[in-house]
Amino acid sequence: MIVPVRIVRALCALGALGIALTACGGPRASSRVVTATATGTPPHPVVASRPPTLAPGPAGLAPVFEHGPRDRGEKTVALTFDADLTEEQGARAAAGERFDNPRLIATLRRLKVPATVFMTGRWAEEYPIQARSIGRDPLFEVANHSYGHRAFSAGCRGLPTLAADRVAADVERAYTAFRAAGVADPMPYFRFPGGCYDRRALRALSASGVTAVQWDVAGGDTAATDPAAVAREVLERVRPGSVVVLHCVRSTAPVTERAVRMIVPALRERGFRLVKVSELVGATAATTP
Repeated sequence: MIVPVRIVRALCALGALGIALTACGGPRASSRVVTATATGTPPHPVVASRPPTLAPGPAGLAPVFEHGPRDRGEKTVALTFDADLTEEQGARAAAGERFDNPRLIATLRRLKVPATVFMTGRWAEEYPIQARSIGRDPLFEVANHSYGHRAFSAGCRGLPTLAADRVAADVERAYTAFRAAGVADPMPYFRFPGGCYDRRALRALSASGVTAVQWDVAGGDTAATDPAAVAREVLERVRPGSVVVLHCVRSTAPVTERAVRMIVPALRERGFRLVKVSELVGATAATTP
């Protein structure tokens, strides 16, 4: 289920969390203000810089990130969850089929698991209260999974294909949906629907200024019926720096929450520290020669 990817290693500017969208589209530096204080000095505002990204790859292609450093001296792993809802599934959602998974989010909060949620714009439109709650919780970060989950290259798991000249508009449409739902600072990270991409897709995506984030461990939770099997798949494949892909969709990934209750304590028992994708991207950038 893992789609091979080519990691583009390049320098980037490190930063703290938080970005906002420009009026015309695309991520930019956050306008959030934090206060720094020191004994005997008055507080002064500090504007947070944008989150870490990778610089464009060869020929200006969008950079692709698959996993973090393997040899940082500590074992880190990022759990990521794709919150999928396609344009075509809208009628099913309206009829009562559930493409959210609030129990999963509640479990992540109870277990204090930092996580990155790759959300489609259509999901944010369908579940705006949940999108806003996830986006405003410092435990999580929201990233872009396209607007309607159309494939960015042909022949991708039966998904309808998005034309290359619509890529930038589709990515921005998702960011617009996040903003409308109340997600103030979505991350400048993008995950290809189905995990499929080619050189043309990377070229089209480059205009959006995002880092494409893939994975090196697929949990295989889509359509799974045995949470223990999902947990085994993750635990057998995970390595330091791994990015794990799971799903935040009740109807198509019904056992994910139960699998997470097995995965998280097992990872911690093995000495892994759970982090968000932004930390792994920053660590990769910092170690890139």
